[in-house]
Amino acid sequence: MTLYSIGRELFVRNFVRMKPMPDSPGKSFKKAAPAPEALLQVHGGYRHLKSFQVAQLAYDLTVRFCDRYISKRSRTHDQMVQAARSGVQNIAEGSKASGTSKKTELKLTNVARASLEELMLDYEDYLRQRRLPLWAREDPRRKALVARRCRTVEEVAAWVREQHGLDGPHGLHGRHGRPQTTAQSMKSIQSIKSIASIPSTYPEIAANAAHVLIGVACVLLDRQLTSLARSFEAEGGFTERLYRVRSSRR
Repeated sequence: MTLYSIGRELFVRNFVRMKPMPDSPGKSFKKAAPAPEALLQVHGGYRHLKSFQVAQLAYDLTVRFCDRYISKRSRTHDQMVQAARSGVQNIAEGSKASGTSKKTELKLTNVARASLEELMLDYEDYLRQRRLPLWAREDPRRKALVARRCRTVEEVAAWVREQHGLDGPHGLHGRHGRPQTTAQSMKSIQSIKSIASIPSTYPEIAANAAHVLIGVACVLLDRQLTSLARSFEAEGGFTERLYRVRSSRR
């Protein structure tokens, strides 16, 4: 036997005894078992929901608005405050209940949405009954308030004061955002006894500001409801999850 053949035979023997590398096709690896599904999923993080944050801001603003512009002896005062509170509390309650019932979360979130819709109508009634304008959807003040991203009622109040300075009777833009009265247009208001008789725009701006913020909360809740419905349809609720967990452990 030649030296070449002896070396070749030793190489083949050593190669056969070698363990295959991890990336070798000759070795099969077992896939890691997926983590078992949790029976109680993560829930209760409502404070991080934008819908909750905006609804809470609208609640605080409604309490302040009603205390200033609606008599406490009026049923409307209590109804508006309770509708605003219902919007906030039902979002929180639904989020906490989601651990054991997606159906309850979906139901309570929809109750919150309905309560805020009722509150929006209350503000529209307030403006209409006092012959104050409801800002059109394309009104630049609506976009300005949303872009401001107010987090507290004090920040909203500061924005209202700014708008009052611009849109008030003696402001930069005149009454309701129109140019200030000129000498020629004074003829059209001669029937007005005095400029002081023109009502303040504070209630108008405050009511419209609350209306805008409630509208933002409603849009966020609509998206949240759509997402919850899709999740419930795809994954089911607590009963289906309980069945899957029990089946996987048998």
